[in-house]
Amino acid sequence: MATAFPEALFAFLDDLAEHNDREWFAANKERYEHDVRDPALAFVEAFQGPLADVSPCFLAIPKVQGGSLFRIHRDTRFSKDKTPYKTHVALQFRHELASSDVHTPGFYLHLEPGGCAVGAGISRPPPPDLARLREAITTHPARWAEAREAAGAAGFTMMDGDDDLKRVPRGFDPAGPHVDDLRRKSLAVHAQLADTDVVTDGFAGRLAELYRGAMPVVAFVCDAVELPV
Repeated sequence: MATAFPEALFAFLDDLAEHNDREWFAANKERYEHDVRDPALAFVEAFQGPLADVSPCFLAIPKVQGGSLFRIHRDTRFSKDKTPYKTHVALQFRHELASSDVHTPGFYLHLEPGGCAVGAGISRPPPPDLARLREAITTHPARWAEAREAAGAAGFTMMDGDDDLKRVPRGFDPAGPHVDDLRRKSLAVHAQLADTDVVTDGFAGRLAELYRGAMPVVAFVCDAVELPV
């Protein structure tokens, strides 16, 4: 079973960063499939058991489309950067009741040469869910503090966003607890990884332990948006 990623994955991403165009990718498509896509799908399949041990409510789906692996193609419609391909590999393990929506509670894995990371929580939820999260923080400040502290003890920090609000949203006390978190558009934690971590045999088990450390934050988020954990 593929419990880690091959070093060839990083070699491909390094080369792609230097030759990010459709002609080069077409000439190297088989290499992408062999060194990146197929090993990632094999890892997702191998991660199903470890993830279920963290929580049975989250899914590792080894599919080329519609599964845990994000597409390598960039959406350039609204971006000034028109390079066609991502120079990282991204995987998301979403809640089973909302597995087709990237803006749902779950776990994240980012693979990039020199910039690997894990994440957990929810990214840019729709306004109704964001309102529920903010209300949960103000209604249960002690529980939110415990969740943050538990994730911090596991090596995670809160994830800042470029679109976070400058001020506390209307209707919330600017002198109340956790005002910094009330300004966030995402409620997620993240931690850095070394490239050597993800290519070491048994990484799937270590990743599950990392996610287990972030589970208090994920559980808080799920409760707020009325999803089981």
